[in-house]
Amino acid sequence: MFKRLAESSPAVGIIVDGKPVSARTGDTVAAALLAAGIGHCRTTPVTGAPRAPFCLMGVCFDCLVTIDGVGSRQGCLIPVREGMKVETQLGRREAGR
Repeated sequence: MFKRLAESSPAVGIIVDGKPVSARTGDTVAAALLAAGIGHCRTTPVTGAPRAPFCLMGVCFDCLVTIDGVGSRQGCLIPVREGMKVETQLGRREAGR
């Protein structure tokens, strides 16, 4: 579904839901999840339906994840960095975080 055009940038190790994932320098969190075959970033609060990154430019909020303990971060706007801990977000957004 998602394929990088070039694999030339150095690898970066991140943790997604407790599992190691290889990303590339310059990837956003959302792009790294898609490239790793992770199909969704969050679930909806009412039905629990999975939501995946849609616009990849910060407009739709479908890529909300928890990054290093801070919830409701837009994964499409945050670049990966070595050791980053990402958790898929279940249900409603975390207010005040």
